Amino acid sequence: QVQLVESGGGSVQAGGSLRLSCAASGFESARYCLAWFRQAPGKEREGIAGVDSDGSISYADSVKGRFTVSRDHAKATLGLEMNTLKPEDTAMYYCAVSFMGWALDVSWGQGTQVTVS
Repeated sequence: QVQLVESGGGSVQAGGSLRLSCAASGFESARYCLAWFRQAPGKEREGIAGVDSDGSISYADSVKGRFTVSRDHAKATLGLEMNTLKPEDTAMYYCAVSFMGWALDVSWGQGTQVTVS
């Protein structure tokens, strides 16, 4: 069974930094995509940073230049370095994995809260 465990959330003042980590387990496939999503109260969940199976990286415009995603493919871990945080970055942050494409299958972590004041 696929499992994802996030860690590293917390509270920080605007302009500060946080680092999130995600550990994925329970699968053997070497072809998978890992990504970070977030959901603020009253808003839809949005993808913010991800790494495809070929190693290509993408960011949402809202975090580009401030957030950096990193992946250890062999260990199936995903990191997210968040700098210059803004109050609008406040959200629950989720790690997710997909093997056949985001429209076909997604497994989610339990989420970690990030609060920027």
